[in-house]
Amino acid sequence: MKPASRRRPSIGHAANTETARAWADEARASLRLGWPLILTNLAQIALLTTDLIYMGRLGADQLAAGSLAVSLYHTLMIFSMGLVSATMPMLAATLGRRRSAVREVRRTVRQGLWSALLICLPMWLILWHAEAVLLLMGQRPAMAADAAGLMRTLQWALLPYLGYIVLRSVLAALERPAWTLLVAGAAIALNALVGWLLIFGHWGFPALGLQGAGIASTCSSIAMFLGMATVLTRHRRFRRYHLFGRLWLADFKRLAELWRLGIPIAVTFTLETLVFYAAVMMMGMIGKTALAAHAIAMQIASISFMVPLGFGQVATIRVGLAAGRRQWLGLLRAGWTSYAMGVGFMGIAALTMWLFPHAIIGLFIDTRLPSNKDVVELAIQFLALAALFQLADGAQAVGAGMLRGLHDTRVPMMLAAVGYWVLGVPFGAFLAFGLGWGGKGVWVGLATGLSLVAVLLTARWVRHSRRLGPGQ
Repeated sequence: MKPASRRRPSIGHAANTETARAWADEARASLRLGWPLILTNLAQIALLTTDLIYMGRLGADQLAAGSLAVSLYHTLMIFSMGLVSATMPMLAATLGRRRSAVREVRRTVRQGLWSALLICLPMWLILWHAEAVLLLMGQRPAMAADAAGLMRTLQWALLPYLGYIVLRSVLAALERPAWTLLVAGAAIALNALVGWLLIFGHWGFPALGLQGAGIASTCSSIAMFLGMATVLTRHRRFRRYHLFGRLWLADFKRLAELWRLGIPIAVTFTLETLVFYAAVMMMGMIGKTALAAHAIAMQIASISFMVPLGFGQVATIRVGLAAGRRQWLGLLRAGWTSYAMGVGFMGIAALTMWLFPHAIIGLFIDTRLPSNKDVVELAIQFLALAALFQLADGAQAVGAGMLRGLHDTRVPMMLAAVGYWVLGVPFGAFLAFGLGWGGKGVWVGLATGLSLVAVLLTARWVRHSRRLGPGQ
């Protein structure tokens, strides 16, 4: 018989093996849920990316005006999306407690759709007066007028898109997001085709320029909502929820609950988005070359951001499900696994931006044209700075998602306000205009604000981890 001292390590080894298996199982579950969500996020950003690529073919002036309109629309869309996305953690907690909670799921989805309509009404009013808004922000009259022309056809995409977000939350909370990816992929193809036809006037269609891009986005958003509605009402796995049953029925208690959770999420999303929109405004004041270069670099950074955003959604769902089941160790594993995957990917993205900037920028603008030389050179500088904050951007995206899984949304909202608006924007403006750094100063300010928010959100999750851990 082996001595006791030789037997003890085998017990510890078995425990370590079991722990390692639990982490590996969580990683596999997160990847199964995450890759369709990530590809869906990439599909959604591809809608705007396709439009920007088409706008770039129209010329630097049209690209600059289009980026103004898209940035304004995106800012209001993000706030609205943040509000209705509260359906995701609410559904995850409900399904974590009881998988067969058909009525509760239907109540939450119904009020999510109500919220989409209610928030669209004031947003449409603002977007309809986009030219006046842009002029108040100091933009050039010609660019503001061109941007407003695009907005008159783009703004109607908002309501069907928000409806799509609500319906997407159902499949995400049920951990069945593959249908979402299929619908989004079809929307990309539709957007690319309609944009190609209406922006440039192919196959006998009128060449509408920027307005054609707005029509394409609206058509694709309608298709996304109808596609999701078809899946959820026709597929045998989902139709038992009868999500559109008694849609007119008021449920003010559930509506108030959704808004209490959703408003801080919406404000947090908006605070971050407004940082980037403030950067667009500052670039517009610097000049159209800086604005066009910024639009390219920011779109590239937005594409890479879709991956940690997806892992943030995974964290919200997996943490929410574990919290509903009161599985606290599983909750911590779910959060940290998504965090490691999201931040790890952003390290790869940063390296890619440093090594291949010219090739990446060439996807958005013709780098061979002499007239684009200044834009390309400045975009390369901006992309190098964007690479600096990739890790921080990934950490804050996943960190916020982890906290939303615990329905912790108010404190993250305040942390975002401090990081983005007390530090990031003022510091960037000081560097850009006070010290004369121009566009590079704006990007350094962005990196500083994002880094602070990433540290603060991660620290808050660590505090939750210590609070939840000792009882296990």
